[in-house]
Amino acid sequence: MSIIADDNDFENNNEPKTVKKNPVVKPEVIDLDKNFENCIRPKSFDTYIGQSNLKETLKITIQAAKKRELPLDHLLFYGPPGLGKTTLAGVIAQEMGVDIKITSAPALERPRDIIGILMSLQGGEILFIDEIHRLNKVAEEILYPAMEDFYLDMTTGKSQTVKTLRVPLPKFTLIGATTKAGELSGPLRDRFGIIHRLEFYTNKELSQVIKRTAGILDIEIDDEGAFAIAKRSRGTPRIANRLIKRVSDYALVKYNGKITKDIANESLDILKIDEFGLDTTDRNLLKLIIEKYDGGPVGIETIAAAIGEDARTIEDVCEPFLLQAGLLQRTPRGRKVSPETYRHLGYKIKRNDSIQQNLF
Repeated sequence: MSIIADDNDFENNNEPKTVKKNPVVKPEVIDLDKNFENCIRPKSFDTYIGQSNLKETLKITIQAAKKRELPLDHLLFYGPPGLGKTTLAGVIAQEMGVDIKITSAPALERPRDIIGILMSLQGGEILFIDEIHRLNKVAEEILYPAMEDFYLDMTTGKSQTVKTLRVPLPKFTLIGATTKAGELSGPLRDRFGIIHRLEFYTNKELSQVIKRTAGILDIEIDDEGAFAIAKRSRGTPRIANRLIKRVSDYALVKYNGKITKDIANESLDILKIDEFGLDTTDRNLLKLIIEKYDGGPVGIETIAAAIGEDARTIEDVCEPFLLQAGLLQRTPRGRKVSPETYRHLGYKIKRNDSIQQNLF
């Protein structure tokens, strides 16, 4: 078995044009990210920026495991994509001094896939499963005894000659990562000893990420330039690292190569990424709700059909940041925008919107 390591803006009185999400501000991994991310990925807690509370918890847990000479408890990391779940798993392996095998749930479709990877593990090693919420039921049930008691139940033979074999496994640590913790089954979730949500980054933290990446890539950037990029990075390191490459290209071709605040803003304006980090799809979505549905509420399927995007893409890619930024609200009747959205997009706030906002 192989182991996988892993603006045309909305205009008044017109229907919005179909505009796909700008790949530069998509938090998921895209093909051009893979080699780039491996080059700049932190290898220790000292170089891993952000998630301070989680890092302190993990440092203590790792030190305790080393003193007991035992593997770590199984860990589950959840949160929006691009916040460093895979990177953090690699850092943990490095700090523990063990190897890590990286795969994803869609690669574990057949029983032999999950059995093969479990039987290949050595004592103390880490198995990282990305998108663990997508594990099928059979794979989950194989994992239960492996996680809890470190053995596999395997059947051999047919009909009357069927035998069940209990195969011992070396003690290992499973690290699961998911963007949808709510889709994990209760029995699987309960087998993780440490469960932690990764939070969006602050602009200050993202500035540090950007300056670190710039240093690795030999890009000249000042503090104001880094902060200008950070403000438009949607709280996500993956997006920040993607943007610095685009801004660096612009600075090299149009100027002397050094990234300043003005050059960063000029470059990102050309990419149609505004000061909130919103791209054309985000603005179309919010303008649609304001102009066609009086600020909402409106159903997600209606929004998806109107802007030409898949409903799941809106929920998984657009909404997490819009909700966190306070530009979009979920209600039992659908999505609605906030007064801040009116201000940001240059619309006049309706009096009844302000009154309703104050009531809640």
